[in-house]
Amino acid sequence: MDEELRSLAGRVRGEADDPVAYERLLATEDLDELARVLTETERPLWAREMAAFRLGCAGDRRAFETLVLLLNHRDPQRCVTAAYALARLRDPRTARAAAALATNSLRTAYALHPVRLLTELRAPETVPALITTLRGLLAPTNPHWRVALACVEGLGQLRDARARPVLEAALDHPRLVAAASAALSRLA
Repeated sequence: MDEELRSLAGRVRGEADDPVAYERLLATEDLDELARVLTETERPLWAREMAAFRLGCAGDRRAFETLVLLLNHRDPQRCVTAAYALARLRDPRTARAAAALATNSLRTAYALHPVRLLTELRAPETVPALITTLRGLLAPTNPHWRVALACVEGLGQLRDARARPVLEAALDHPRLVAAASAALSRLA
């Protein structure tokens, strides 16, 4: 069992109201059985999360929709788990979905993990989405500085010159200035 699955299993053990079902989901190697958990009615969230995670890490695209929903969940631990599985799923829809979540101004509070996933994916959608998201977070009163910082760091890792104007604007923000300076120094 890899470390991420072990972490997920430990976290959802307390939520699992059915220890037999919990152990079954943890042990099964039957991808069809895991996929049925995603479509059956009245399955608890912990079971859907475990099934989607296991399918995603196995590269089974039936997990995509559930993982995207979890990537946008209010519980940051569920977002981390979903991002990890989505990165391994290698579904071509992942970058578009993460970009849509990251740039949705109504869901900015939940955009941290989509931003980090976009950076990891390095897809064509990544730089435009990070620029758009960061631009919307540069207002002095915006409370989502951690999301803005993730955008700045991601743009620095990607080293795309299109980010220069927004990174220069980020220099005016005390919580972003160091990361923006570092990112600008990495641009071509």
